[in-house]
Amino acid sequence: MNNLLSTKPIPDRERLIMALDVPSVEEAKTIVGEIGDSISFYKVGLELFMSGGYFELIKWLNEKGKKVFVDLKFFDVPETVARAVRALNGKGIEFATVHGNDAIMKAAAREKGTVKILAVTVLTSLDRGDLDDLGFDCDVEKLVVSRARRALALGCDGVISSGLEVSVLRKEIDNKLLVISPGIRPVENRQEDDQKRVVTVSQAFLNGTDYIVVGRPIRDALDRRESAERVQRQIAEVFG
Repeated sequence: MNNLLSTKPIPDRERLIMALDVPSVEEAKTIVGEIGDSISFYKVGLELFMSGGYFELIKWLNEKGKKVFVDLKFFDVPETVARAVRALNGKGIEFATVHGNDAIMKAAAREKGTVKILAVTVLTSLDRGDLDDLGFDCDVEKLVVSRARRALALGCDGVISSGLEVSVLRKEIDNKLLVISPGIRPVENRQEDDQKRVVTVSQAFLNGTDYIVVGRPIRDALDRRESAERVQRQIAEVFG
């Protein structure tokens, strides 16, 4: 077996998280209904947050037996972030994201309760040129490792990282770090979109990720349930 393959006790079919990046709660519910038991873990982000009914949707997902990942990338004064994270407790949320410096990550970790805090390393929509524009004078791998190491030391549970950098995280940082990889494209000949640093399903897991996040390839499929099952079959092949 690949020595980077995740050995955490996660059911294989829960390793797929679908991003519900849609403009309304009604559309989100329609998608979940179409997919049925093919996916049991959903990410809800800013678009749904701004549409209204965000926490009602989370409650509905919980009632359907689904796990929920709140992806709001908290970035604010540390005490404000701490209070926001504290407010998530008791709402049936598995993961929440923070995107900031050490003080922000530490504040979020302090108030996490039962919610696992995931620190954003480098967004998968950014490439080397974008990092230059932002003033980061180091390569992507070094930046990802640095942020992940600090996140774990400050009490965060894991990180959001492109599957491209997961293998170096596994070699450089304690394996207890949870790694969730967005920017997944189930096939090589992916459509053009705003995700620049992407990998396939098998590449992400062989590099050592624990979970993958898939959005558009399932959301935009003619048969969403079959598309979800196709990804699940790819995961089963890796872990089989």
